[in-house]
Amino acid sequence: MLIYLVAGARPNFMKIAPIVRALQAQDVLTFKIIHTGQHYDREMNDVFFEELGIPQPDVFMAAGGGSHAQQTAKIMVAFEELCMAERPAAVLVVGDVNSTLACSIVAKKLVIPVAHVEAGLRSGDISMPEEINRLVTDSISDWFFATEPAAVEHLRREGKPDSAVHYVGHVMVDNVLYQADKLSRADTSAFETSGFKAEQQQKGGRYGVVTLHRPSNVDEPATFARIAGALKEIAQELPLIFPVHPRTRANIEKFGIDLGPNVTLAGPQAYMAFLNLWKDAAVVLTDSGGLQEETTALGVPCVTIRENTERPVTVEEGSNVLAGTDPEAIVREARKVLRGEGKQGRRPQLWDGKAAERIVAILAREIAGAAEPEGLAA
Repeated sequence: MLIYLVAGARPNFMKIAPIVRALQAQDVLTFKIIHTGQHYDREMNDVFFEELGIPQPDVFMAAGGGSHAQQTAKIMVAFEELCMAERPAAVLVVGDVNSTLACSIVAKKLVIPVAHVEAGLRSGDISMPEEINRLVTDSISDWFFATEPAAVEHLRREGKPDSAVHYVGHVMVDNVLYQADKLSRADTSAFETSGFKAEQQQKGGRYGVVTLHRPSNVDEPATFARIAGALKEIAQELPLIFPVHPRTRANIEKFGIDLGPNVTLAGPQAYMAFLNLWKDAAVVLTDSGGLQEETTALGVPCVTIRENTERPVTVEEGSNVLAGTDPEAIVREARKVLRGEGKQGRRPQLWDGKAAERIVAILAREIAGAAEPEGLAA
């Protein structure tokens, strides 16, 4: 009984990696890793997959870029050919990228069951492409694997049957705990940012990490300038390092954004190198959804530069604060952390590194039961 595990971008592979490891530990289901090629990332080399503890993808579809419609269409055409040739028992999609949407639609139209990992997350902001992808994927999925109680409630309000909704914890947390354990035994001296980290630790140890990539923050000059002003002010008290997304870097140059001398710009980081950087930060300032969760998993203070979050458990229970994009609020929340007044938070229930094991156990039971001849199922 074959499952397709779909990934289209680097963060997707970090989510399927624990599922792959859990599948390798059982003998009911087999799997193939399908890389749609939604994003080409030079860091996704042999070492990347070795770090994740998973094999290279079985299929690379090379869908590439283009508009949302173009990319989604290319993925759908290629994935349909693949599914029709092999007819997997189920398709598992993760997160909220275009690959998630495209492959779930194709599978459903071919009457192949769909499992959605990270189901039920909602920002309430319909202008976000990711929100559209979440809503559509969840409208047609067969099994919903939720990371937090709010996601379960969203799915119930949307009419999903309780028998199909499973609160299992978070595979992203599985992965960060796995990687942090590996990192504790690794030689980190060759990482690009190790020099910056060592220098700050010699001076007293504290530094902050910044990531910004959302169009609403970096594509509008006035908004980006206001956020940059807040970062510049924070950096007068705390050195900041900013691994810059390519589009963000282009806009820094295009808009003439001034971050000041105390914000160090770096290139995009490989997973382990970035984890090594942010896990010891005094504070992380970000607009990334995944980083809100990962910082909560390791108890690192996080200030989220967004007006909303689809991951409310990181605010309600974790170490994350939703500051919005107002410069005064961003600076105020960062200073609370530096004074030791920031929220400590805790790791939410079931964020224990075993979410993938729960997902695989449920899928093995459901798929094996569906495959039994009628009248023989338990």
